[in-house]
Amino acid sequence: MFDSSVYIERRSTLSTKMEKGFVLLLGNNNVPMNYLSNTFPFVQDSSFLYYCGLDLPDLNILININTGSTTLYGIDQSVNDIIWEGESFSLKECAEMSGIEIVKKSDSLFKDIERINTKNESIHILPQYRSDLKYLLEKLLGKSWKNHISFDLIEAVVRQRSIKSDIEIAEIQNAMSVTEIIHKLAMMTAYPGRKEEDIIGELLGVVHSAGLRFAYPTILTENGEILHNHSHQNILREGQLLLHDGGVESKLHYATDITRTFPVSGKFSKIQKSIYEFVLNMQEEVIKKLKPGVKYVDMHILASKICIDGLKSIGLMLGNTEDAFESGSHALFFPHGLGHMLGLDVHDMEALGEDYVGYDEVTNRRSQFGISYLRLGKALECGNVLTVEPGIYFIPTLIDQWNQKGMHKEFINYSLLESFNNFGGIRIEDNVLITKNGCINLSETIPKTIADIEDIVGRESY
Repeated sequence: MFDSSVYIERRSTLSTKMEKGFVLLLGNNNVPMNYLSNTFPFVQDSSFLYYCGLDLPDLNILININTGSTTLYGIDQSVNDIIWEGESFSLKECAEMSGIEIVKKSDSLFKDIERINTKNESIHILPQYRSDLKYLLEKLLGKSWKNHISFDLIEAVVRQRSIKSDIEIAEIQNAMSVTEIIHKLAMMTAYPGRKEEDIIGELLGVVHSAGLRFAYPTILTENGEILHNHSHQNILREGQLLLHDGGVESKLHYATDITRTFPVSGKFSKIQKSIYEFVLNMQEEVIKKLKPGVKYVDMHILASKICIDGLKSIGLMLGNTEDAFESGSHALFFPHGLGHMLGLDVHDMEALGEDYVGYDEVTNRRSQFGISYLRLGKALECGNVLTVEPGIYFIPTLIDQWNQKGMHKEFINYSLLESFNNFGGIRIEDNVLITKNGCINLSETIPKTIADIEDIVGRESY
């Protein structure tokens, strides 16, 4: 945990942004895998973690906006709990670590909520994503519990959590040091005949030996055209590309999210090199322009037009670049958004509502295929941390669908595309901090240029 003063200040800041009433933040509980005492690894709710730092199950907090005080609800361990799980912190110790003034047993929450309701005071909650907590809220607030989901609270939390402090940046950098190791290791141990799952096993060992965990299920696949491919069943083949999208959480659960794509055989082919350079140019031109006030949707548009120009240069796209972009034809090759916020969640705060995090009253989400998946569109601010992850993919099913429907034939050379059925996909992703006058690439030391990648791939295997 950070020092208790950090959490006290965060809760105080939140209270000043709300007019009156109470903020109820529910912590997560253990979830059984197949029977009650065999649980999935515990993952705390990130907003709960942000405001109190307590990374333990079965805890809830109630913030009194009127007085600024906070109450922690939970249950102290029984002797039986200690026998099976080991001794943990008492409720009193948890409260002290978080700077919380009042400690009560879990059952007291029902009485306190009832008392608040009788006084007709507001109870603000965040959107929920877990069925057990939805059930708890129904018991606490009744069947109309969703009426307590508060836009004012969502807006205040998003505003506060979007600006990363120095200690938060340090946590991301700590995680990045291990992330760099696993990406270099994946490159160094890739060679034809190796199993994807063998590489994953080595990466897992590195992360666990550092006392950390992956920030999300790792993507490591020759089938890079599948955007979220979590299968690791392939045996690496000569001439193929391997896409590795992997991130690590710090000990306080701040995430990294990095993607590199590299040739299994150690050298890019001529066409692989061309496509890779297009993607790298998409990313580098965007990073050059990132600073406070820049709308990220405009950066997605910039990357899209660079994609079109690159593909036109090798005959895969045709026509006027502006017209091609307006038609949405480029989304056949770039069907996802340029990036998203990063922090305590790898897609930071998106459980609160993607549009609340990435858009505002000035910037609205677009409906066109491809750009509609852009999770972050609004103007950037100093202190934002985000991903920049353009890609170019050759997805046979999507290509066949568009071709059969005759879509965008004035912009897409379908006959030439037939030779790209087994190409896969290329994505390059870095994590960037927006600063006062520009940005800092937090992952710039992870090999990315063609020369650096070709220098490291397979180095330990031959």
